[in-house]
Amino acid sequence: MDGFCLSDYLTAYLSDPSSLTSADYIEDYDDALDVLINAVTVDSAALTDGNNFETLESMLLNFLNLSPICKAKLSDLIISGLSTQVDTAHQLIESDEHELFSQQRQLLEMYSFLIQWTVAALDNGNAQNCQGGAKSRSKSKPISERNFDTKTACDYLQSALEVMCKAQKLKLSKLFVTTSDRDLFISLYTRSAYLILENEQNVKNVTLKMHVFKVLCIAIKHNGHGFGAQTSLLQNLTYYDHLSETIAEFLQILYEQYDYPQLADEILRELSNKEFNSNDSKGPKSVSAFLVRFSEVAPRLVMQKMTLLAKHLDSDSYTLRCAIIEVCGHLIIDLSRQEETLDTHKTQINSFFDVLEERILDVNPYCRSKALQVIAKLSDAETKFTQRRQHITDLVTQSLEDKSSNVRRNAIKLLSRFISTHPFSLLHGGQLPQQEWKDRLEKVNAELNILLPPLEPTANEAHNPGDLSTIDENLLDSPSEDENADTMANVAVIAEQYANSEAINRLRLTKQYYTEALTFINSLHRASEIICSLLSAKNKSEVIEAMDFFVIADAYKLETAKMGIRKMLHLIWTKANSDEGQGVQIHLVECYKSVFFTAPDQFSEGDSCTYIARNLISLTYGATAAELTSLEQLLYVMMKNKQLHELVIQKLWQVYGIQQRDISNAQRRGAIVILGMLAAYDSGIVVKELETLFHVGLGVHGKHDFLLARYTCVALQRITSASQKLPNDHPILQRLVGVMDMYSENREWYALAEQAINAVYSLAKRPDLLCAEVIRRMTRVVFTRREPASPASTRPMSTTCALSQLLFLVGHIAIKQIVHMEAYESEFKRRKAAKEKERDEGPPKDEMDLIAGTSEDDFTEAINHIREQELLYDEMALLPRFGKMVAEICSDNLTYNDPQLQISATLCLAKLMCVSSSYCEQNLPLLLTILEKSRDPVTRSNIVIALGDIAVCFNHIIDENTDFLYRRLHDADSIVQRTCLMTLTFLILAGQVKVKGQLGEMAKCLEDDDKSIADMAKMFFTELSRKDNAIYNGYTDIFSTLSADQSLEEDGLRRILKFLSSFIEKEKHAKQLAEKLAARLPRCESEKQWRDVTYALSLLPHKNDEIQKVVSEGFKVVLSRA
Repeated sequence: MDGFCLSDYLTAYLSDPSSLTSADYIEDYDDALDVLINAVTVDSAALTDGNNFETLESMLLNFLNLSPICKAKLSDLIISGLSTQVDTAHQLIESDEHELFSQQRQLLEMYSFLIQWTVAALDNGNAQNCQGGAKSRSKSKPISERNFDTKTACDYLQSALEVMCKAQKLKLSKLFVTTSDRDLFISLYTRSAYLILENEQNVKNVTLKMHVFKVLCIAIKHNGHGFGAQTSLLQNLTYYDHLSETIAEFLQILYEQYDYPQLADEILRELSNKEFNSNDSKGPKSVSAFLVRFSEVAPRLVMQKMTLLAKHLDSDSYTLRCAIIEVCGHLIIDLSRQEETLDTHKTQINSFFDVLEERILDVNPYCRSKALQVIAKLSDAETKFTQRRQHITDLVTQSLEDKSSNVRRNAIKLLSRFISTHPFSLLHGGQLPQQEWKDRLEKVNAELNILLPPLEPTANEAHNPGDLSTIDENLLDSPSEDENADTMANVAVIAEQYANSEAINRLRLTKQYYTEALTFINSLHRASEIICSLLSAKNKSEVIEAMDFFVIADAYKLETAKMGIRKMLHLIWTKANSDEGQGVQIHLVECYKSVFFTAPDQFSEGDSCTYIARNLISLTYGATAAELTSLEQLLYVMMKNKQLHELVIQKLWQVYGIQQRDISNAQRRGAIVILGMLAAYDSGIVVKELETLFHVGLGVHGKHDFLLARYTCVALQRITSASQKLPNDHPILQRLVGVMDMYSENREWYALAEQAINAVYSLAKRPDLLCAEVIRRMTRVVFTRREPASPASTRPMSTTCALSQLLFLVGHIAIKQIVHMEAYESEFKRRKAAKEKERDEGPPKDEMDLIAGTSEDDFTEAINHIREQELLYDEMALLPRFGKMVAEICSDNLTYNDPQLQISATLCLAKLMCVSSSYCEQNLPLLLTILEKSRDPVTRSNIVIALGDIAVCFNHIIDENTDFLYRRLHDADSIVQRTCLMTLTFLILAGQVKVKGQLGEMAKCLEDDDKSIADMAKMFFTELSRKDNAIYNGYTDIFSTLSADQSLEEDGLRRILKFLSSFIEKEKHAKQLAEKLAARLPRCESEKQWRDVTYALSLLPHKNDEIQKVVSEGFKVVLSRA
């Protein structure tokens, strides 16, 4: 086959491989291949026979249709044939037999042409194997038996690549006269290598990938493939996403193992000048992945071209900017690891840090997040970069208020990393309590003040020490004995001064160390306040990062950690109807477990439980009612998940009930509070220890500590099972009754009595009888005439105080009696439903049985009759006398002017109004008058809560008087404001009251000076937005109310509108609101009104040219038209 021309064959192959063969149809490929193998075995030059060569081409053209055995034989033939020809060529070149070079070159070209075809066929079959494997997994169909398995195909590909490497090591310049001929020959191998890389599955095979790298490296290093590789790699980088990191690894190997950095330099230069279309997202993504990976594996090569690559920081593509940011991080790490720390290295590190700090303020949130992520990675390096750390901390603190949740989340994560890797652990350990560091700094300053010399110069130091003309000539004479003694004294003084100088320098360095540590701690304190507010963020991953921050801060003893840990306790109420909500709850439990429920490893089981019990008790110290409620829910979840050891409960009972040891009141209270919370899940915890409760909380300790007795009553209320009800003569109930009718001038008695009544109604079988007897006894005590007390007797009983206690008891017992009756009604309905279910499932009964029995309506009607007609109006009942009495006391506050009596009477009146609608209508004007005129904030708060209860009980009565309630939103006392906002939040969200344009008053609370009120208002509107279009429906009314309020500052108005507009998400709603607001522009009577309307319009994503035109004309034009 003398006419073989590699260039022509390769061109034909690339355009149409079928045009290369004209062989007749081969019936049996196996037989034909065996004949061919025998011929080549006898004479390797048999391949030059045109028929043999065309037979091989025909087989390669139909490679997929061959049997696996035939494929293996064909692959072995071509690979081994090329290997043999390479060995022969090597011998000819070494023996310098020039006359045989031409023939050997032709054989090499023919085999190389066939092997690149073989590689393509194997790779094609391998790709089909991968696709077929995926289909077989999805459809449970077997892969075609004609295909190689992937491992076999990869083995043959590796063998082919090894032979290619062997062929390239020949002295090809002796075989190929021209460079173009050699390059064409080498392209057969490089094309095969690039083809293998195009298949993502091949790249995942590390061994195969290394063989490909070797083929390309030899071609580039020894056979002039550098420019071709540059072009091919850049094209592949753009077209194939999976090759970005692969190309970076290849260039690293080429540089490190083959000492050829030129290709990497050229590719980096080319990429630095590359510009991408604004619509092209694939190109920047691939280039970015390459730059990031290459800077990680070969940072010094990237360093040389960094000035060129820095152009991409101005690119419109945020992906490229993110890549350069990450590259800067890799370069900083590399420079910091170098043993020789040169000034140029420090300058380069500082310049890269400047880039990172600049990009923390990038316009794109992804770039800002990437900068924070890179700095977080740098914080784990051995070098701490202390000089840059503080400034970065301040920038990150600013990022906590970024509008992007992703940036805020990464900022929190970075601050957590900064705490755990801070550089101030060399002295005093790694803890960061602010006060301790302040004390250390003050101590160092005091020591410095002692050692530092006085600022005024002495008389001997006043002369110029540099003036040589004043030297005494006698000093040049030999020293005498006295002078020698003086010299020794001077040496001692100098030595002492030197020691002082060393101490001063050491103290100055220590002072600088303490000052930097305090600056860092102060920054963390400022950041903690912002992160604390982010615990209520919408993005749940942000919330989880905030929780982790406070856990780490607590581990390092930052004082602000306690604030965050307490606040994050409320996250236990996060709705668990989504994966995110469940994630927050689960993470909260884990955080609290790590902080409070995980003892040191060296503790025994008993010590661990004592440690946990002590921590549980500490959680109650200084806790608000809301925090205790959230803690109860947290403990309920933990009990449900069996995460609390039984021994911990025993330790808590020991703290509560122990008599011998000196246990503080706070510890006893904390123990019973926690036990009461745990009993919410398992009432048996309390049932087993009734005797302990009797002797401690309701015994000696309880008599002297009303708070302890009160929490004991709360714990008793956890016994809710009907089977656990106690008879009226039970000692526990008798002790509770004794608490109720106890005379005390201590204000804490009222809270105790309330919980005692609750406990009686929870535990007693007939609580109404017990409470009625208490009221009778107390009434006799109050209204029975008493003899004057003798001087020797104790302090006389105050009738006013006793009457206050009596009215308090009457009011609360009335309310509890209503609740008791409603519980009977519910129990009746439950039993009736169960009975009907049994009747339906059982055999049919007599018709008289079906119509007999009391109906639910009859029972409900009887209950309502008792409430309306008997409790407060029946002459034989106990409460009617008190109804008139309490109304009289409330209406005549001049005669009955005792503040506590008025509070108790008003509260009793409000509670009695919840019993009967008739009594409520009769006394509502009186209650509203007290609300408006009372100077006592406690009374006003009680009435606000009472009006909420009345709205639930008798909605029709309160519906016309809600304005009285809304006015308390702007009460002079913040406690009343907060109570009113909480009450209205419940009523509106529960649908108990209709909103009639008063949402504007609620919106004003968003700008309240009291942050807790503002936060509560935000929570209200956030929850309200989840109801059907509630914010949209009330938006215009809210705007009208806010704009008309002259006392509301314009900036405050804008903040409120911006917050509310964030809930207008539907484009249709935004358009309709824009039209309604735009219609107000011609009617604006002042420039302020016009500015308010235009600002509200700017917040709505409306696209209306007419509205824009009216706005652009300005206020004066609109006013002239009006």
